[in-house]
Amino acid sequence: MADDVLFEFLHMEMVSHIYKEQASRGEMDKDRATCVSALEGMGFRVGQGLIERFTKDSPSFKDDLDIMKFICKDFWINVFRKQIDNLRTNHQGTYVLQDNKFSLLTQLSSGKQYLEEAPKYLAYSCGLVRGALSNLGMDCVVTAEVSPMPSCKFQVVIQKI
Repeated sequence: MADDVLFEFLHMEMVSHIYKEQASRGEMDKDRATCVSALEGMGFRVGQGLIERFTKDSPSFKDDLDIMKFICKDFWINVFRKQIDNLRTNHQGTYVLQDNKFSLLTQLSSGKQYLEEAPKYLAYSCGLVRGALSNLGMDCVVTAEVSPMPSCKFQVVIQKI
């Protein structure tokens, strides 16, 4: 329980620090993308490291769907202390992971006034997923969208080479 709170506070401070640092430079309009990119990059590196640790004793995966099931169950439980609520796919390289009570959004009010602020709190998590999948050999793009707070959907699009 204490670990969860510490992770949530660390995450909130990372987001706050990145945005304050950019605001102090005075170019907030064009640097919003820079902030999201910095948070996503941090998450990417952490996701790569975590997936190495989590998969060191597991057998290799059969296909992309097997990898996504691992992400939704084992990876999500280890990072966010719960499974993904719903996994959907079109069987053509697009996966939608739905979390109805995303832990990094529960601290924000569920009112509509924070809905436009919510996406910046998802950039790090998108990086986590993309980094984990990258280390498992899947080049992809991960985006997130906030439905009613604190619910969110992560869309993973596999890049076929």
